[in-house]
Amino acid sequence: MRVSTSAPVVSVVGLSKHYGPQQVLSDIDLTVEAGERVVVCGPSGSGKSTLARCISGLEGYARGSVMVSGTKVSPDMRHSDLVHANVGMVFQQFNLFPHLTVLDNCTLAQTWVRRRPREEAKQIALEHLKKVRLVEKASAYPGQLSGGQQQRVAIARALCLSPSVMLFDEATSALDPETVKEVLDTMIMLARGGMTMICITHEMGFARAVADKVVFMEGGRIVQEATSDVFFGERSDPRIRTFLSQVF
Repeated sequence: MRVSTSAPVVSVVGLSKHYGPQQVLSDIDLTVEAGERVVVCGPSGSGKSTLARCISGLEGYARGSVMVSGTKVSPDMRHSDLVHANVGMVFQQFNLFPHLTVLDNCTLAQTWVRRRPREEAKQIALEHLKKVRLVEKASAYPGQLSGGQQQRVAIARALCLSPSVMLFDEATSALDPETVKEVLDTMIMLARGGMTMICITHEMGFARAVADKVVFMEGGRIVQEATSDVFFGERSDPRIRTFLSQVF
């Protein structure tokens, strides 16, 4: 696990959230250092995606605090543009604009959020499309791409904003088995390049390969936070061993 003396990229302290009477997050504490790769896993309904949406500023919360790169992610989201620029969010669904080309999908947020000139945004987009091995698809439309290609475009689009952290929310769950590997390979490439990452996933092989830290959630709480070696070791919590037996 990486040790850093600088301020963490992501700091979550005492985070709690309700949907009406239902409490979906309860006193969550999580720190992600620069360059750290954190995998968040757990059964469906454990609060993983809600945690991701709170970190990215897509949802408010009832109590606690969330900081991303020194900016408070407040429930009223007064600094939403700054937060959205610092958190590269990749969803289960690709959320590409179907009427825009791949290149335009990758330049739009740059010109609106980062205020970059069109030509600069285009060059940055082409650089990241090359990184995900899709530069030849720059003039194509999302409907002309496979699911795996669309998700790689979504990754490139997020990278174009030069985020402090990439947050993947079950990025492979909507893909056919044949295309999962190409997206995981792209995520592994980013991890090996030193990108700070929070990955919500059931892909435990990926977690074992790249995670510095694994966080297991259940019932809206963090049950265990451990290094990859400890989490996947023989002495892990019995509840976690049961979970792993179901997803491996």
